[in-house]
Parts: sequence; structure tokens; C-alpha cells
Amino acid sequence: MEFLIGLIIMAVGLTLVANTEWYVSNFGRIGFFEQHLGTEGGSRLGYKLLGLFAIFIGIISMTGMIGGFMEWVTYPLTKYSR
Repeated sequence: MEFLIGLIIMAVGLTLVANTEWYVSNFGRIGFFEQHLGTEGGSRLGYKLLGLFAIFIGIISMTGMIGGFMEWVTYPLTKYSR
């Protein structure tokens, strides 16, 4: 099941990266990305970064390493509660 979920997440990320112009024309520009990532292509770059992040999470999920990765990411917040 992890493999299938990871594959779906990876496919969504791939479509975000490959079809960025479609997402910009259908969902519009995102103000945060326009303000912080550039003047004209900020939303396009933001959609591509979200897609790359989704591909990364999908690969980690497919290989079964998502639990260890989430522990590593949240360790600075949870090290004192143990």
C-alpha cells in the first residue's frame, strides 16, 4: 500500500513539474510565490518546487523510509519531550 500511495504522490508531483503552465492558467497566480520567488515567474517556480517536493516525498514513501525521515525532521522539536 505504501508503494501505491508513493506512486500516486510522485505522479502528482510529476504533473506539477511538467504541466506548470496549465496549473497557472487554471488555478491562477499565488501571491506568496510572486512576492518571494520572482517578478514574473514566481508562481511557475513555486508550482515546480511544490512538484519536486511531492516527488521527493513520493520516493521516500515508496521505499518505506517516510517514518525515519519524519522522525529526523521533527527531532529538534521532540527531543526534549522524550
